[in-house]
Amino acid sequence: MDNAPINLSHWHSRLKKARLIKVTGQVSRVIGLTVEVLGVNAPIGEVCEIIVPGGAEPVLAEVVGFRDGSTLLMPLGELRGIYQGCEVIPVGKSFNVKVGEQLLGRVLNGLGEPMDDKGPLNGDSIEYPVNSRPPNPLMRRRITEVLSTGVRAVDALLTCGQGQRMGIFSGSGVGKSTLMGMISRYSSADVNVIGLIGERGREVLDFIETDLGPEGLSRSVVVVATSEQPALVRLKGAFVSCAIAEYFRDQGKDVLLMMDSVTRFAMAQREIGLAIGEPPATKGYTPSVFALLPRLLERPGMSHTGSITAFFTVLVDGDDFNEPVSDAVRGILDGHIILSRDLAAANHYPAVDILNSVSRLMPDITTEEHRALAGRLRSLLAIYRQAEDLINIGAYVQGSNPRIDEAIAAYQSITGFLRQDINEHNQFDQAVKMLKTIID
Repeated sequence: MDNAPINLSHWHSRLKKARLIKVTGQVSRVIGLTVEVLGVNAPIGEVCEIIVPGGAEPVLAEVVGFRDGSTLLMPLGELRGIYQGCEVIPVGKSFNVKVGEQLLGRVLNGLGEPMDDKGPLNGDSIEYPVNSRPPNPLMRRRITEVLSTGVRAVDALLTCGQGQRMGIFSGSGVGKSTLMGMISRYSSADVNVIGLIGERGREVLDFIETDLGPEGLSRSVVVVATSEQPALVRLKGAFVSCAIAEYFRDQGKDVLLMMDSVTRFAMAQREIGLAIGEPPATKGYTPSVFALLPRLLERPGMSHTGSITAFFTVLVDGDDFNEPVSDAVRGILDGHIILSRDLAAANHYPAVDILNSVSRLMPDITTEEHRALAGRLRSLLAIYRQAEDLINIGAYVQGSNPRIDEAIAAYQSITGFLRQDINEHNQFDQAVKMLKTIID
């Protein structure tokens, strides 16, 4: 008979986690997007199950606030079937998402569940917290390496580094999704994580099949929370995308996180804030919107093992680049790419407004020669734009100003360099060589 001591530590940990007392509450009323519950004492962020008699599965909801002794929940699904008196059971933990290598090539909903026709997620998976905090700023490695996007205008004049966070600002219909598709197909990143937050349902399949394509999808994870989804699901879709990107970063990979759009993320938080009684502030946005934006935008970056380079699109309201969300996002990120409606109307794609865009890390990751060439091109383009009206009406006489003459001579080469077909791509070194050829 084996007299070896029995290891009870496993059973002790199981016993500590066991829920010996089941605390339940009841739905007291539903107002708008919120469910008021009595008898539940759960912290902000905890997930609860609302038992709907006759329903196949309970409705998941998250604690978002408290009011007059009631706990306020917001559903992670539809409210259909919920009535006064439904039983509510806290699950004892916050919302997590399953992650693993099997996510590559898959399309997930805002809660991290598969929504394509490839069946359930197979293989081993672990859970990552959706609402984790941004990394300690002293634990971030410095950004020293270039991330090639495959887009000449960005690589040559708005160079991005591995771990940088950039914003793509534009109005509707100017080419944000097309630019995102080009970067996701041609970038030098190991894995793409693409969050489509608040998108039109019609555009999702178009983006996956046309802009992303089979080549891009094979090394990507797409998270979709369309505009008809509950506000909390749209909010979670953004954080689920971050959690998946953090998993691949922790595996030592260089991850490209792309999110379209931060504006609709802010609108979802505004809906939640107004529903729980938060007062509107700047242009109807609640204060919690501007508190939540840094928690999302600061999560990408460098770690000791890998990196997350992020491109966040901002849908500019009425082409006003100083509206509240745009202004707040621009102040947090490491640079911004402005897409111009005038350039798009002139069939200039990608419609990147070079003169109004900036990459704050370009001086740290490029050579002195590269910076000089980029600065020279910007100067020529700026000189031409200043004299453009005179040139177009024929009022400028050649020879009057040598700088304007030089800008006119180089203008066609510059615009040809900045234009790029969606199926055309250049590596970073090629883009710099082409820039050198134009300037020389």
